[in-house]
Amino acid sequence: MSIESIVRSEFEQVAREQEKVLTGLSDETVLLDSGLDSLCFAIIVARLEDRLGVDPFTASEDVYFPVTLGDFIKFYQDAAA
Repeated sequence: MSIESIVRSEFEQVAREQEKVLTGLSDETVLLDSGLDSLCFAIIVARLEDRLGVDPFTASEDVYFPVTLGDFIKFYQDAAA
């Protein structure tokens, strides 16, 4: 399973569990407009760290916060490389 499909799967799973409605999951989807809240994102980041073995938010020396889903996926892809 690719990093992109794992990330998308976690977004969908957490949305179902937290009873949130996703506005869509295109690469251009702005994370703040996705329908998820900060708790959802915390759950997603924790689960991705478990599944992928990396947390790019703590592994990076630069302060960077992805804006879109595409940015978020690339952030994980770059950190896992």
